[in-house]
Amino acid sequence: MPSPIEFYFDFASPYGYLGARRIDALAARHGRAVRWKPVLLGPIMKQIGTRPIRELPVRGPYLEQDAARFAAFLGIPFTLPAQWPIAALAPSRAVWWLADDRPALAHDLAVALYDAHWGRGEDIAAPEAVVRIAAGLGLDAAETAEAIQRPVVKDRLRAETEAAAAKGVFGSPFFLLDGEGFWGADRLDQLEWRLSGSPRAG
Repeated sequence: MPSPIEFYFDFASPYGYLGARRIDALAARHGRAVRWKPVLLGPIMKQIGTRPIRELPVRGPYLEQDAARFAAFLGIPFTLPAQWPIAALAPSRAVWWLADDRPALAHDLAVALYDAHWGRGEDIAAPEAVVRIAAGLGLDAAETAEAIQRPVVKDRLRAETEAAAAKGVFGSPFFLLDGEGFWGADRLDQLEWRLSGSPRAG
């Protein structure tokens, strides 16, 4: 059985959203599963000495235009949120809370959160927003609210972010295919090219 594709993303990333909308179908075409792994790019960027693109002159405004254009090119719904970038602590914790025991539900929640934030422009940073979206998938509101605040869940997100950085993850989306990294939603064609049998150089 081939190993799953590891999909690292930050909910604050519009390109992560565009990658999320395509990776499952791409992987399925080649008999691969996908492990969705939310991380926080802030600590990773601090560690490697980079800054969020939106904070950079010229590149920040360009990103907003480019992400919307890329979404239109792909035929994917896109609405720039009024509040962006967000600190994606609550949505990321909620996904990791479910990841081990209910992985299919964790996946569906990640999709729903991404669709809400970048598809419809909703602010998903607050725990209340996460609870509301999770309730739409049948999750108990009180249980979700409590789970987001559990120390073990907070520690899990922190550990997964550190593990991602140790593997060389530095942006969103970032895909690891059998140890080889592909950064960006615009690298999915190359990822599929590799899955189709193109050998690695060297």
